[in-house]
Amino acid sequence: MTVHHLTTPLTDADLANLKIGDQVLLSGVVYTGRDAAHKRLVDLVNQGKELPIDLEGHVIYYVGPAPAKPGQVIGSAGPTTSYRMDAYAPTLIEQKGLKGMIGKGSRNDQVKEAMVKHKAVYFGATGGAGALLAKCIKSAEVIAYPELGPEAVRKLVVEDLPLTVINDIYGGDLYEEGVKKYRIE
Repeated sequence: MTVHHLTTPLTDADLANLKIGDQVLLSGVVYTGRDAAHKRLVDLVNQGKELPIDLEGHVIYYVGPAPAKPGQVIGSAGPTTSYRMDAYAPTLIEQKGLKGMIGKGSRNDQVKEAMVKHKAVYFGATGGAGALLAKCIKSAEVIAYPELGPEAVRKLVVEDLPLTVINDIYGGDLYEEGVKKYRIE
């Protein structure tokens, strides 16, 4: 198993070395966003307006973190099911240079096609491990849509966030390959 240490913003060269099943320890800035925030971002793109964040080369983590307890940067921060962002992800990849997404569950064909065409990847984070994942978050700041509460867009600084490459820039899909590998004919 290959382990890659990557720091945002990501480049095409960073992603060229990733294959499905590879482990990644991600550091740097990661933005958060779920479906309500994604709808607002894509509405701005469609209106030709500026986004409140620069997504070029960056990663969005599909998470609605729990409130931080005293002395903590953030509460539990486990991944959200990604298909709810599938209607919006291709636009952010194609028009705003989004290079990575973090979540759980599979993606639709339009998202996978956009990832191949524009060189972006989808990382899986371990569901149910939100408290452990939160330990990799060194700072968290709400930067857009505070009225969305836990679903506001946050700027996280992460250190060695453990991820698995689910979809690579070559069209590989770990979920599909895993099923093929263990299917009994």
